[in-house]
Amino acid sequence: MDWQLVQTLGTKALMAGAGALLLYWTISAVKLVLNARGINPVIKQFFTQVASGRIDAAYLLTTKNYRSHVNRQQFIRFLAGLELNKYRNLKSGRPRIQEDQIILTVKLKSESSEELPLDFTFVKVEDDWKVDRIQRMVAA
Repeated sequence: MDWQLVQTLGTKALMAGAGALLLYWTISAVKLVLNARGINPVIKQFFTQVASGRIDAAYLLTTKNYRSHVNRQQFIRFLAGLELNKYRNLKSGRPRIQEDQIILTVKLKSESSEELPLDFTFVKVEDDWKVDRIQRMVAA
């Protein structure tokens, strides 16, 4: 009889733990989606500005912190080094939250299936998302 009671309690504890884990994952997913709203339009705007030659407008989509570490000339050299004119398609990955930042990996794809992964770090400045860091990643 004692074994049956232990088994019943163990099953209930396991079910409660699984329910709590599912609830945590659901809350985390909803939080991520709500926090990341507005990032994709910023990415699109950034690449649209660069593609149309409005580098200064793209540079202004970055934070003051970014601009204090990367001046306009360094920004232009960084973009030139990426050879963005080779790429036609943009695919964004799943955003990741780290403290008050959201990191999004963007993969640019060329017609020859070459990929250029970039990590964009965003911070919220007042009500708008701004690019705080752009880092070239090693292609996997």
